[in-house]
Amino acid sequence: MATLQFLGAAGTVTGSKYVLTANGKRLLVDAGLYQGRKELRERNWKPLPVAPKDIDFAILTHAHIDHTGYLPVFTRDGYRGRVLTTHATKDLCSLMLPDSGRLQEEEAATANKYGYSKHSPAKPLYTEEDAKTALSKIDSIAYLERRELWEGVAVTFRSAGHILGSATVEVEVQEKGQRLQRILFSGDLGRYNAPVVPDPVPVQEATALLVECTYGNRTHGDVTAKDALAKCITEAYQRGGAIIIPSFAVGRAQDLLYYLRELENEGRVPQMPVFVDSPMAVDATPIYARHIEDHDEAMRALLKAGNKPFQTRNLRFTRTRDESKSINDVKQCIIISASGMVTGGRVLHHLKNRLPNPKTTVLFVGYQGDGTRGRKMLDGATEIKMMGEMVKVAAHVEVVHGFSAHADYTEIMRWMDGFTTRPQVYCVHGESEGLVAMKAHVEKRSGGWKAHIAGYLEKVELA
Repeated sequence: MATLQFLGAAGTVTGSKYVLTANGKRLLVDAGLYQGRKELRERNWKPLPVAPKDIDFAILTHAHIDHTGYLPVFTRDGYRGRVLTTHATKDLCSLMLPDSGRLQEEEAATANKYGYSKHSPAKPLYTEEDAKTALSKIDSIAYLERRELWEGVAVTFRSAGHILGSATVEVEVQEKGQRLQRILFSGDLGRYNAPVVPDPVPVQEATALLVECTYGNRTHGDVTAKDALAKCITEAYQRGGAIIIPSFAVGRAQDLLYYLRELENEGRVPQMPVFVDSPMAVDATPIYARHIEDHDEAMRALLKAGNKPFQTRNLRFTRTRDESKSINDVKQCIIISASGMVTGGRVLHHLKNRLPNPKTTVLFVGYQGDGTRGRKMLDGATEIKMMGEMVKVAAHVEVVHGFSAHADYTEIMRWMDGFTTRPQVYCVHGESEGLVAMKAHVEKRSGGWKAHIAGYLEKVELA
């Protein structure tokens, strides 16, 4: 009988990893890195309960690090199989995984230089070379292309509308003497009417469904992300300081540029220098323009007309450290920099430099995981530890809730309306409040739907 074990994103938002065992072989769905609280990050350093060498195949739902960032460890520690995903996710991983390894090497070197690590010497979880080795194992297929992984087990990807290349993953399992099972992994579901990417594609049939619950207890509200961004940018400009936007380099950075271009063209925000200070975001942006199979109708129309969807009036991409540091000399500007939860990356430099200035605005445009610096700032922290120092928070801190690329619970339920069957639902990828609320929402549906909150390391039989 097929079994499913939850190795990550169970009881928390990050670290997505699920092992499906069927017909004597094992499939890993996602290889995500834990982020946020220390006790979660420490799991990244512990061996998996299933040895990598005992996994036969792996698939990735999308490129975000909490779904792919463990892959270099997984391959380094003995995985010998292939990894399957969509075409755009493969391209984005070629940027994100080496960048993740490089950042970890840099952070370890900085910790050793200034002596603020508890470990001597501090070491990266994995290196850039480990990431490049992992990339050599990735293959890609198109949406709706059914691929048999081994006898009796096949996979199909459908657009999840979350970021470029994001997919829901249907795994068909046919075991001898058993009925056909369809196990559906939602990955991260996107929003309806979001820019660039299409709406999540509905699915009609499943026997089991793993559904994300990031916003299981919340809605994004009636104010659109574009309108909220216009208001925040205008008010921040009037304060006279810089606007720092911690942003995911893939997905969120491109959405920001798309909206800023529109708002400038409509005369709704003042024109000022916009710095994209993330080498990965710089490289990801042309990939976003290239993958037409992932574009919605509006994005295709812009490109067909010869427009540049991500080009503001005074846009500057910065790659080198010196270019990044030169932004310090610009008094009033917009700085879009990774990471989105302020867990690392160049945004730390900008925040350390500008947080003590009350004219500075820090604008959060996405979910901030429990225990992250971003969550602490939103919760009103007056000091934040960065690069071994406590930094005073005098800046104005704002948040635009509607910018998240995650569907809220009403949008998830809308997507689930496409089902003609009643799958057993497993609630994953959420914090406790979201998981409990989503379970209740599912079980209120007509027809007697059943939902279960998956536990960390729990194993269930798929009957």
